[in-house]
Amino acid sequence: MSPVKLFRTLDPQHQRSLMILFLAGLLFWSSITTLLPTLPLYLDHIGGTKQQIGFVMGCFAVGLLLSRFVLGPLADTKSRKLVLMVGTSVAAIAPLGYLLLKSFLLLMVVRAFHGISIAGFTIGYSALVADLSPLGRRGELIGYMSLCTPIGMAIGPAIGWFLVAATGYVPLFVVCSTLGMMSLLCSCLVWEPHSIVEKNSHSDQFEQQNFWQILGSRKVLVPAFVMLMVGLTFGTTVAFLPLYLQETNIALNGGLFYTVRAIASFIIRIFTGRASDRFGRGLFITVGLVFTLLGMLTLCTAKTSNMVLLAAMLGGSSNGLVLPMMVTLTTDRCPTDQRGKLFSLYIGGYDLGSVIAGPTFGLVAEQIGYRGMFAVDAYLAGIAIATFITLSNKDLPHSIRFAFGQGQDTYAINN
Repeated sequence: MSPVKLFRTLDPQHQRSLMILFLAGLLFWSSITTLLPTLPLYLDHIGGTKQQIGFVMGCFAVGLLLSRFVLGPLADTKSRKLVLMVGTSVAAIAPLGYLLLKSFLLLMVVRAFHGISIAGFTIGYSALVADLSPLGRRGELIGYMSLCTPIGMAIGPAIGWFLVAATGYVPLFVVCSTLGMMSLLCSCLVWEPHSIVEKNSHSDQFEQQNFWQILGSRKVLVPAFVMLMVGLTFGTTVAFLPLYLQETNIALNGGLFYTVRAIASFIIRIFTGRASDRFGRGLFITVGLVFTLLGMLTLCTAKTSNMVLLAAMLGGSSNGLVLPMMVTLTTDRCPTDQRGKLFSLYIGGYDLGSVIAGPTFGLVAEQIGYRGMFAVDAYLAGIAIATFITLSNKDLPHSIRFAFGQGQDTYAINN
């Protein structure tokens, strides 16, 4: 079913809300990603060392990670829309902090504050899309709605790189803030279903468990660990790719890397959402993790710009598979009124990986260089593949079948 036909099966209020949500997402990710290829260079420009740059970039995920555990329950108990607006508000405010402050300690605070934006936006956006998705078409609709991410990630880096090259860093941060403000305005217009607080037969078992009991269960811990490994590879790429290109003298526009990555992520999402409703989420997560491994191997051995762009394609394909499939997997496995909490735990692994990546891999890069750093990322991707294939369901046979699309998810519930 095409996106247009799928949307026509929904009632007009759902259609309007989803379209506004998509526009808010497009503006939000454009805002966030204007800084992907440019902020490390800006920090280098004002005198930062590799380790300082790593700490500042890593602080983004510190704010993201810590705020998830507040914003997740808030989305369940109060409002998905409120949490969405928190995220877009921070996206509008934080870029001005980079412009006004020069101390690296204060820049770490600003970067941590900026991280709240993704926590609020992804929890609110994912939960709202899940609430508005018909059960039988859940993977397909979530897949289509996730397309705002790669489109925004294709637009943002190109804008950021152009602004820095043409006019300098001041217009960069002003435009970044303006895009965040426009996303906030769209968020204000989103309609939120009133049924999100309704409980179903699976709600009580979640409410009776504390944070560590929920996180310690296999159905949550294994996806969170896999996302941790993916977050580490993504975090090192975001923090150090522009500097890697600069050090190795590979003649490539850093913004082009992120644009190609985003295009690959966009293309693969078009086809896999619908297919996952038929073949299950596991197969596509496994393939996505394999792409992560291949992307890191390609990046650590790259000698030409074409090889770096191939790594961008593989990395984009990985993100286009793993991230939306994990959101859909979370939706499959949790009751409606617990989605915010479970999203914060599943995706929290990804955030933690990003936290560790900047400062830790800054030290790794100091010792063994950027190529060695990306080789370590490849090793971590291999661990993620082995973990998911063997532990993703209640026992080894069910895990293997699920991971290769030959069996059902034994943890899925009927919402």
